Parts: sequence; structure tokens; C-alpha cells
Amino acid sequence: MKLSALQQYGIVTANYWAFTLTDGALRMLVVFHFHQLGYTTLEIAFLFLFYEFFGVVTNLYGGWIGARYGLRLTLWVGTLLQILSLVMLIPVAASWPKLLSVVYVMAAQAISGIAKDLNKMSAKSAIKTVVPETPDDAQRGEKQLFKWVAILTGSKNALKGVGFFLGGVLLTAFGFNAAVGWMAAGLALAFLLTLVLPGEIGKMKSKPAFSSLFSKSQGINGLSLARFFLFGARDVWFVVALPVFLEASLGWNFEQVGAFMGTWVIGYGIVQGSAPGLRRLWGQTTSPGVSAVQFWSALLTAIPALIGVALWRDANVAVAITAGLAAFGVVFAMNSSIHSYMVLAYTDAESVSLNVGFYYMANAAGRLVGTLLSGAVFMLGRTASGGMQACLWCSSLLVMLAWLSSLRLPAPLRTAS
Repeated sequence: MKLSALQQYGIVTANYWAFTLTDGALRMLVVFHFHQLGYTTLEIAFLFLFYEFFGVVTNLYGGWIGARYGLRLTLWVGTLLQILSLVMLIPVAASWPKLLSVVYVMAAQAISGIAKDLNKMSAKSAIKTVVPETPDDAQRGEKQLFKWVAILTGSKNALKGVGFFLGGVLLTAFGFNAAVGWMAAGLALAFLLTLVLPGEIGKMKSKPAFSSLFSKSQGINGLSLARFFLFGARDVWFVVALPVFLEASLGWNFEQVGAFMGTWVIGYGIVQGSAPGLRRLWGQTTSPGVSAVQFWSALLTAIPALIGVALWRDANVAVAITAGLAAFGVVFAMNSSIHSYMVLAYTDAESVSLNVGFYYMANAAGRLVGTLLSGAVFMLGRTASGGMQACLWCSSLLVMLAWLSSLRLPAPLRTAS
């Protein structure tokens, strides 16, 4: 049976959704489990070091592999590697020496990082292969592209939020080892769906040279630099500092922290998915362009700084964090959704996996830097409140750098705004 382009994309997206649930849950499981064992925030950050580092490498090479051999291969490999990573974590025990635990979990997280970015690159590149690009219908195609990108990105983050909550629940109900075992079994079922995909999806007609790994596009390069700072700004407070702060300062249990972070990501995902509709509501009838990237980056710069000021002035901590991060989530979601569209607007279907891979390499590098800063800067604050304030100030600085990086972006090839 020959699958239509839309059916192919549907299968890729379904697998991506299942993968995202396990990825979000695993992050919460690792943070909570090792914090419970007495690890410092910096030691926990190191557990994610290889996850982020190998994400950088994977996005760079994964796009090239997808262009040469098709997106089906990268999707298969990514899903199977995530299953392997989860299975590896099943025997981890509290009685293991700390050094052995750190090294072993870092290795498992390295495999998970490779898996996550192969899977994400495959799903996001697949969009470009099913959106019409006929010259006489270019504007409609661009609007449809923005809509599909927003739906995929938004739904992914909503499911990642569900995964955060799921991680807290699974840790409480089953314990660390059983939880990762159940997730591996569920993802194995999702993998079976992808066996019907054709091998040519996303494959370039001419084999790209190895030198084509690095983008030669001013738009892709500028947007990638802005993406690096943008995601560093999020993860500097989100990855390690926030869950530890909520537990230490507010006395929340694992389920409460998981529910809050999950709700934040779900709301963030809903805003991402609704970005085209929100723009129409505000009178923006054309696809977003460079000015939209610059506006939302500039607006975001102020939010973490204002939250930091509120904590410094001894405002109600729960209100400052929940309300402030809700505002951050809405504005960050608009930033991310427009970014995800713009990278596809800067490329064509033939070289999409190469450009998307390069772009998400910068995304992964930003997460890597943000993760390390999240553990290190939080410790420098000495207290939980001081550490969180330091992370928020650092976030504001990184967003400002993202805005500065966007000032030299050229207009996309086919957008009208």
C-alpha cells in the first residue's frame, strides 16, 4: 500500500509524540531521583551534559544522514536508541558508588540525546516535504507551512509537559527502575508504526557532500545564533534550578513539581500551536517575518529580569514564580513558534534536513550551555532564592543576545512580511 505524503507525516508525528512523552518523563525522573539521593544541582546538571552535547553532534550529522539516506532511517535509529537508553537505566541502584552512577547515567543520557535530536529532526523536516510549493500558490503554502509547524511544535511541547507530570507520578507510584522499564515498552509499540514508511521520504535526489553540513545561508546562520541564545535563556532556569527551587523553597513534593512544570510546558505548547490564530486575532494576516522575530525577542528580555527583581524585593515567591513564568512561557512560545517557521521559510524542500539539522544543532548547543549554567549559577547563589535570582538574571542577558543576533536577519525567500 502506497502511503500519501500526509499519511507519512501522520505516522512520523505519532511516533514523535510517543517519543516526546518518554523524553519529558525521563527528564523529571532523573532530576528527582538523583536529587533524592543527595546529588548537588551541579552534579545533576552533569548527568545531562552528554545528553545535550551529543544533541549538538547529532543535529549536525543527522541532517546530512537524513538527506543522503532518508528520514525513515533517522527516525528508526532515533526511536531504537531511546528504547536502549531507557533499558540501560533499569538496573541503576541507589547502592552504586556515586562516580559509577554519574558516568553510567551520563552514557545512557548521551544515547538519549542522540535519539531525541534524530527523532525531532526527522519530524520537523518531514513537514517541508508535504506542504505545496507551487509558485502560483506560494502565499497560501507559506501560511499552511506556518500552521503545520505551529501545530507540530505546540503539540510536542504539550505532550512533553504531560511527560513531566507523568515522570513525577511514575517515580512516586513505581520507583525509578520500573518507571523507565514501562516507558521502554510503550515506545517499542510506537516504533512498530514506523515500519510502513517508505525509504525515500526526505531523501535528496543528489547526494549532498560532507562539506554541506555547514549552512552557507545568512538567514539560517543568523537564526541559528539567535536560537542558541534563546534556548540557553530558557534552560538556565528551567532544567535544574526550577525543580530544585520549588522543592527547597516552597516545600513541594515530586508530584507537585512535576505537575507545575508539566502545566507550564503544556500551556507553552498550546500557545505555540495557536500562534497563527493569535497573529490573525491581532490583525497579522501574513506569515511572520524578521520583524516578528525581533519584536518577540525584545519583549521576552524584560520578563526574567522582572521575576528576579520580584524575588530580590521579597515579593510573594509562589506568585512571582508562577505568574512570572506563565508570562515567560507565553512570550517564549511565540518566539519559538515563529523561529521554527522561519527556519523552513529560509530553506527549500530539497535541502531541508541539512538546514534543519544545522539549525537544531545550535538549539542543542544552547540547551547544553543553559543546562550547565543552570546547575552552576544556582549553586553560586548560595541559597535557593539567591540561586534562582541569579539564573533569571542570566536568562535575561541571554535573551538580549538572541535579540541582538536577530537584527541582521535577511527577509525569507517567499514571505511577504
